[in-house]
Amino acid sequence: MDYLDLDLNLTGEDLLMKEVAHKFAESVMRPISKQLDGMLSEQVIAEGSPLFTFLEKAYALDLHMLDFPEELGGPGCTPLMAQIAEEELGWGSFGLCIQLGAAGMHARAALMSGNPELIEEFVVPFCKCRDGSIRGCWAVNDPDHGSDNLGFGEDFFGKVRSSTRARRDGDHWIISGQKAAWISGAGIATHALTWVEIDPSKGLGGQGAAIVPLDLPGCSKGKPLRKIGMRDLNQNELFFDEVRIPKRYMVIDNPDKYELLGTQFLVAANMMMGIEATGVARAAFEEAFNYCKEKVQGGRFLIEHYSMKQRLFAMFARVETCRAVSRRVCAMNMRLFPGLTEYAMVAKTTATELAFQNAHEAVQILGANGLTKEYLVEKLFRDLRMSLIADGNNEVLQRYGGHLLKETYPRVRNSMLAVLRNE
Repeated sequence: MDYLDLDLNLTGEDLLMKEVAHKFAESVMRPISKQLDGMLSEQVIAEGSPLFTFLEKAYALDLHMLDFPEELGGPGCTPLMAQIAEEELGWGSFGLCIQLGAAGMHARAALMSGNPELIEEFVVPFCKCRDGSIRGCWAVNDPDHGSDNLGFGEDFFGKVRSSTRARRDGDHWIISGQKAAWISGAGIATHALTWVEIDPSKGLGGQGAAIVPLDLPGCSKGKPLRKIGMRDLNQNELFFDEVRIPKRYMVIDNPDKYELLGTQFLVAANMMMGIEATGVARAAFEEAFNYCKEKVQGGRFLIEHYSMKQRLFAMFARVETCRAVSRRVCAMNMRLFPGLTEYAMVAKTTATELAFQNAHEAVQILGANGLTKEYLVEKLFRDLRMSLIADGNNEVLQRYGGHLLKETYPRVRNSMLAVLRNE
């Protein structure tokens, strides 16, 4: 179902991006996602898996680097163009969309470092890659901490220690420890942007971030995780046994910089989750809408029933709410550094909750059919149930968001005023 975008200022380039991304989502992502959803997690990452076909085709269209600058080989997209594409890719498959975003995490860290050597070593090759052979992941969570890593400013943050630790050895860092099984894309990753403890006295606040090529001695991977949703997104543990990296690979080598850059990564991840969830919310609405036009109940099409019209309109309203909130948050945070974490959390929690409501309603409207794998809504429901936990459990994000409001609301207001005055 194609309907009017509320933004009437979309350019021809914006609309072309939407068309290209939607065609890819429909013709490549949807069928491959369905294939992967029916496979064992070990099969998803095995040689010859359709996952690699997806990546090769996505890379060929530059969809792996929508946010990378043109001067380094990126496509030169505006932030809005990237958001439009991400919504369409989310419509195609939430799991594969996250996989594609995770693939560039090590290169984004290298770019953010500003180090020309790292940019040449990691960013340029990633942007030039067209066969999907360079794939990153973001190794943040520890097995026994999870969302604790997001608790900047909370009382426990300076007391809890990471299970992945690094020590300096001359011109190198040596990394040991383990990262949790929820690392998106880790099963096929060639590189990992890894959060590591470098100052034990500061707890989780004493972390840094390292780019770790996963073919180095001492790196190994656990078994791929088996899940109820996002089965097309491979996730597993990473282990580091005295892994030696050059000191330049430690892109955050000072804990005093960790909160600033760590929050920026969280802001970006939460914003993209909001945009992608908007696409899935739309997918659930469209599946229910189209079913109601075809299914006859009580002697007339479902869409002719008064109560069904109300329910479909509520689903439509949720889609527009997700899009409005997510795009506004992205538009604001793209103009600020660091971005405002509170608003990114609003985008993620609001969009995933409303999208899940849409998937739940779609299953209910389809009735028994909605519980079968013959219809897409069953998969959308499972995928969106995972989204309430992925990239930060929603309740935990709301708690941290409330803490940030209490502690830093004046900072938020002053940051916005500074932007307005500069303009």
